Amino acid sequence: MSGPECCSNPPTLSPSAGAGRVEKFGGLNTYVTGSSDSKHAILLVSDIFGFEAPNLRKLADKVAATGYYVVVPDFLYNDPYVPDDANRPLPVWLKDHGPDKGFEDAKPVIQALKSKGFSAIGAAGFCWGAKVVVALAKHGFIQAAVLLHPSFVTVDDIKAVNIPICVLGAEIDKSTPPEVVKQFEQVLNAKPTVDCHVKIFPKVSHGWTVRYKPEDTETVKAAEEAHQHLLDWFAKHVK
Repeated sequence: MSGPECCSNPPTLSPSAGAGRVEKFGGLNTYVTGSSDSKHAILLVSDIFGFEAPNLRKLADKVAATGYYVVVPDFLYNDPYVPDDANRPLPVWLKDHGPDKGFEDAKPVIQALKSKGFSAIGAAGFCWGAKVVVALAKHGFIQAAVLLHPSFVTVDDIKAVNIPICVLGAEIDKSTPPEVVKQFEQVLNAKPTVDCHVKIFPKVSHGWTVRYKPEDTETVKAAEEAHQHLLDWFAKHVK
């Protein structure tokens, strides 16, 4: 499911944001940050606004600072969603950028990481990107997954996951409302061999972890708490 919430609080994109650099990786322009000497890598998959979002790159740098090599590919091919473009409303834009295509494009990125010697790979997806990450999780391409305010993810997707997975949802979310997140939790709790962590954050809206406004102190605090859950999950399972 997707709706207006997927398009709210669009970031001001900046190709120069972040402490890392942009280079070709797995055939895609990719924001890269962290030490290539690390043996552990994290893939971050953006929402519909793409890999030039400053808050996303700031989070990538934050993850890299804990010892990971972090890649944020441009799965949208320099064509992020533009809310003001009346000729390409979200359903039309999605025809060119389905999460299934994102999944196919993620495979060479994972392969490139493995070819560079990274022995463990985790992935986190935001909104649109969560559907890409859950597909990677279902097919065993990664060691651990984090889904943040997911869009399009279904109960059947979650049923097919057999690796450690963390799901962070928002209380105010029509894309994946709390009752659906709780269904995810029930499915995962029925799998004793799959480590899981599910949390619904109160008083925040879909997209809050990467589309917060710096002056909104309460949302920033909630975003930072979610980021810590992400870091803790990867520390536990990507090693």
